[in-house]
Amino acid sequence: MTAIKHALQRDIFTPNDERLLSIVNVCKAGKKKKNCFLCATVTTERPVQVKVVKVKKSDKGDFYKRQIAWALRDLAVVDAKDAIKENPEFDLHFEKIYKWVASSTAEKNAFISCIWKLNQRYLRKKIDFVNVSSQLLEESVPSGENQSVTGGDEEAVDEYQELNAREEQDIEIMMEGCEYAISNAEAFAERLSRELQVLDGANIQSIMASEKQVNILMKLLDEALKEVDQIELKLSSYEEMLQSVKEQMDQISESNHLIHLSNTNNVKLLSEIEFLVNHMDLAKGHIKALQDGDLSSSRGIEACTNAADALLQCMNVALRPGHDMLLAVEQQQQRFSDLRENFARRLASHLNNVFVQQGHDQSSTLAQHSIELTLPNHHPFHRDLLRYAKLMEWLKSTDYRKYEGLTKNYMDYLSRLYEREIKDFFEVAKIKMTGTTKESKKFATLPRKESAVKQETESLHGSSGKLTGSTSSLNKLSVQSSGNRRSQSSSLLDMGNMSASDLDVADRTKFDKIFEQVLSELEPLCLAEQDFISKFFKLQQHQSMPGTVTEAEDTDGGTLSRQHNAGTPLPVSSEKDMIRQMMIKIFRCIEPELNNLIALGDKIDSFNSLYMLVKMSHHVWTAQNVDPASFLSTTLGNVLVTVKRNFDKCISNQIRQMEEVKISKKSKVGILPFVAEFEEFAGLAESIFKNAERRGDLDKAYTKLIRGVFVNVEKVANESQKTPRDVVMMENFHHIFATLSRLKISCLEAEKKEAKQKYTDHLQSYVIYSLGQPLEKLNHFFEGVEARVAQGIREEEVSYQLAFNKQELRKVIKEYPGKEVKKGLDNLYKKVDKHLCEEENLLQVVWHSMQDEFIRQYKHFEGLIARCYPGSGVTMEFTIQDILDYCSSIAQSH
Repeated sequence: MTAIKHALQRDIFTPNDERLLSIVNVCKAGKKKKNCFLCATVTTERPVQVKVVKVKKSDKGDFYKRQIAWALRDLAVVDAKDAIKENPEFDLHFEKIYKWVASSTAEKNAFISCIWKLNQRYLRKKIDFVNVSSQLLEESVPSGENQSVTGGDEEAVDEYQELNAREEQDIEIMMEGCEYAISNAEAFAERLSRELQVLDGANIQSIMASEKQVNILMKLLDEALKEVDQIELKLSSYEEMLQSVKEQMDQISESNHLIHLSNTNNVKLLSEIEFLVNHMDLAKGHIKALQDGDLSSSRGIEACTNAADALLQCMNVALRPGHDMLLAVEQQQQRFSDLRENFARRLASHLNNVFVQQGHDQSSTLAQHSIELTLPNHHPFHRDLLRYAKLMEWLKSTDYRKYEGLTKNYMDYLSRLYEREIKDFFEVAKIKMTGTTKESKKFATLPRKESAVKQETESLHGSSGKLTGSTSSLNKLSVQSSGNRRSQSSSLLDMGNMSASDLDVADRTKFDKIFEQVLSELEPLCLAEQDFISKFFKLQQHQSMPGTVTEAEDTDGGTLSRQHNAGTPLPVSSEKDMIRQMMIKIFRCIEPELNNLIALGDKIDSFNSLYMLVKMSHHVWTAQNVDPASFLSTTLGNVLVTVKRNFDKCISNQIRQMEEVKISKKSKVGILPFVAEFEEFAGLAESIFKNAERRGDLDKAYTKLIRGVFVNVEKVANESQKTPRDVVMMENFHHIFATLSRLKISCLEAEKKEAKQKYTDHLQSYVIYSLGQPLEKLNHFFEGVEARVAQGIREEEVSYQLAFNKQELRKVIKEYPGKEVKKGLDNLYKKVDKHLCEEENLLQVVWHSMQDEFIRQYKHFEGLIARCYPGSGVTMEFTIQDILDYCSSIAQSH
């Protein structure tokens, strides 16, 4: 171990200016034995640093390398595991716990002993040594750097004290004075010993010489003690004298404390009195205003408002503890309470009278609005009432029962007033829609009597579905000739008992303007009233307030949304809900009246549902942008549901009427009524829904309608007896394709392509079928030729067949000279003309297609002749140019 220690000192620690004091051979506990050394070192330079260094052999095993070092000051605990029995295990607690197993217990004990000595000498912070034998630890070690770290080991820390500069200089001078100091150390040491003895003798003589001075000093000390005793006696007498003075000063201090306490109490009492006088004194002017102030003039209202605010401040003052026990305070509070009660009663009575008076004044202006489609303006009424807004806020915070009663009375009066105005307004709208001028005059002269229109529309209350509930009243569609079809057939617009001939664009435009004017009049009316309610009843703060909410159906079909239980306020979710509930009560007739107007418009013309859907959607969208939960937004949203239901019903009725179409057996079909009416519907819808919010609803309706048109065109074509099926399909799908191409409806692009394909397919089918008529025998002959070829007979051998030899071919060709061909084509043209209708103007298109098909067949026949009858010299008796001339002359002659 000594050799290892010297090697480590030489190779590792000396280059780092360190001294190795102790070493122990260890391995980690619980793992494979990979030996290493723990070394206790100190630096040779000051300040001294003590470290524990872990040294490990290199992988090659030829030298040692320094692996990790810990400062001794970071060591917290040394745990030797067992203080009695020998145990090579020990733990060192640095920032974490390191568990080691020494190669021998002796090495472990020597290492721990060295750590303990280093801790005692160099560290202020002491390390905890746990489970360490007391024999390893010395009981005490003198502190200071000049003390040695003792122990039984030769390699323990030696005492070392460095000479300072002066000591070094003195030693050098001494050694220079003695030439043999270096060559003869013993003689030099002996000389130093003799000089030391001389110095000791001199010191003893000096001490003996100073004994007389010591005696003098002791005598002086005795005299000083006597003087101290005398001073203490004088101080005792002075203390007795000051004791009496202290008692007198204590009495004076206690008297001053009582005077100060009395002054403090007087100041506090004055402060309390001033507080009560300043905060609980109401000016006489305010009292007079509360008792007798004029609530009808602006100056009187302002005075009452200021007085009410002052009274509220006096009543709401935060009294300090004990104030409420004073009789004067109690009397003043009672006075304030009486003033508040009397003024609240007077204010509530006055505002009730104002509500009633304003209602009567407003009713007097109804006659001038009975003819015009306008609603009376309530702005003057609102302007006059808003003068009382601050008083209403005061009443709300001081006497909620009266505030609640005023709210209920306002709703009662205003609901009746608005009901009269709105019903008269809707009566005028209905008269303008139906155009009954006589009834309008009668209504203008007797506004409160029921007009004929009102009697008719009263049946519309409730469900609008009764208007079109019976399908028996719908006229059956019948397919007439193209000239009189529109006048004799019932239209898809025929809803109830009104026919399409009674309606035109002007009527629909008039309805659209009237419906828009109705909505435009209602919207500002509701918004103005909602804004007034919010300001007048102070409901814009969105705070919880007491009230009672019950839902019940009104006798008129409206909803009574609030009913108050006087004296027992219950919480409402928010003041926003309170505004909405008041609006529902005041305008409870708007929704049923709108539904009745919508039902009337739907009865007049089912296409009016398109206008109503667009207008209503726009107004709902506008209202929701302002406030999605407002009364106007909710009401218009509910009505929009009805309008959308009518729109869907209109589409369903059109599809149902398509299915009920009956075709005439005596006349040609032509363009089917529902095909023309889809064109009319689509044109009207595109003009109405341009830039509309509900375009998606129209696209869905388009999809349903066009599928119904497609299905029922095919159904009618299959049932047609007079007109060929291909003609019906060709003409109607051509009309549908032209309509969709002109309107450019993006959602029907697929249907447009399908219509074009159907038109093309049935045109080709009709042309091929019809062309078999003018050259029937020739057609049959060549069909037989093609059949023989298909059976496997070679084309050049067909002429050897008895039924298809050259003589038979010449016979068939002779039956179709040029004149006969022209005659057959002329008959074909006439037949096609009978099949096709004039409205679609497809005759020339079909004739041109037949001409091309005829030429194609001619070329096909010539090819068969060339292949099956080569060298026979047989040719057709007319050429392609003859065909072109025949077709052109026939078309021009007709």
